[in-house]
Amino acid sequence: MAEVKINGIVRTAFGKGASRRDRRDGNVPAVVYGHNEAPKHLALPIRELTAALKTSNVLIDISYDGKTELTLPKSVSRNPLTGALAHIDLLIVRRGERVKVEVPVHTEGKYDQDGILSHVNNTIEVEADVTSIPQFLTLDLTDMKAGDTKFASDVVLPAGVKLISDPHMAVAHVSERAAAEEVVAPVAVEGAVPAEGAAAPAEGGEAAPAKE
Repeated sequence: MAEVKINGIVRTAFGKGASRRDRRDGNVPAVVYGHNEAPKHLALPIRELTAALKTSNVLIDISYDGKTELTLPKSVSRNPLTGALAHIDLLIVRRGERVKVEVPVHTEGKYDQDGILSHVNNTIEVEADVTSIPQFLTLDLTDMKAGDTKFASDVVLPAGVKLISDPHMAVAHVSERAAAEEVVAPVAVEGAVPAEGAAAPAEGGEAAPAKE
């Protein structure tokens, strides 16, 4: 389980203006909460935080105001235009406790190439020790044929990890590849009689103007 250390700054000003100033200074507004403690409003360095969040369910040791909290990212907001971090909520956790988290599912194995693979759900919810959360889980697609479905119960779970999602939740499905329909363009028949009211071709091959 990945774990990183980040130094935070206690925020004393709030509102949109204060948040903009934090981001301009290279920080992200954050709220740290949990374990019956009052929420703490912090500013965290955007570069370090962005790098940490590249790892799924990363543990972040945040040091601020003379103390340290072990946290787990719970909610991340991003700028809809740039994708840059805008805000983050982090849950305080304790070593040895179990938590419920969404974990990405990676697929492997060769399935029937005559079918089309659909990833119905890219994550499943599991319960694990906070220091042993897997970065990803694996689903084997070997020998899947058109019409076959793999479910959450088919995902391989490491020892100590418990499935929370519905075991019958579809994760991957192979559908039949639709036969391509041939589109035949209409062919003009030489000598065909124009429909009533249609303009007949004028001598020389050009169409005669339609009557008003």
